[in-house]
Amino acid sequence: MPKGDGFTMKEGAQESPAGKTLPKIDFSGFILSLYSSGLVQLGKVEEPSTGKKTMNLDLAQHTIDMIAMLEEKTRGNLTNDEDNLLKTLLSEIRLAYVEAKA
Repeated sequence: MPKGDGFTMKEGAQESPAGKTLPKIDFSGFILSLYSSGLVQLGKVEEPSTGKKTMNLDLAQHTIDMIAMLEEKTRGNLTNDEDNLLKTLLSEIRLAYVEAKA
């Protein structure tokens, strides 16, 4: 069962209600999750639940906008590794969006 008070999670791996171990919750994992969702929305990666590739450019743009907002709002408050990851993933997903739109 997940540890925490429902609002914040304790450090380290967590266990889901189904008994599966979930990765530690941190900023890098959160950004990677958004990035992965964006790749699915761009049709670059298969949807995990269906195994099919589908494209939703509006939803992908929304995800890119969220990542860009996080970059702006966290500026100066991230570690160098987190900042580099955020900038790299944002650049990559923006490029993937342009390619998908073409």
